[in-house]
Amino acid sequence: MATSAREKFATQVNSEILASVRDLAQSEGRQIQALVDEALADLIEKRRQGRPRASVMAAYNASLEPFGTLYDKLAK
Repeated sequence: MATSAREKFATQVNSEILASVRDLAQSEGRQIQALVDEALADLIEKRRQGRPRASVMAAYNASLEPFGTLYDKLAK
């Protein structure tokens, strides 16, 4: 998503989720707003496409060769 004008908004978040986001932001050296932007962009992409993100599918496809037989066993 292209960077554009920023707009403030207020909402409420589960306190445990917010604490985890704060910890994640600190551990990654990022601001909470950057994580919120990323999370909202991921949500929009997922809902628009109605399918998993390309990066998720790429990771899954890469795992098929080493773990495909395990996936088959787990599916049964």
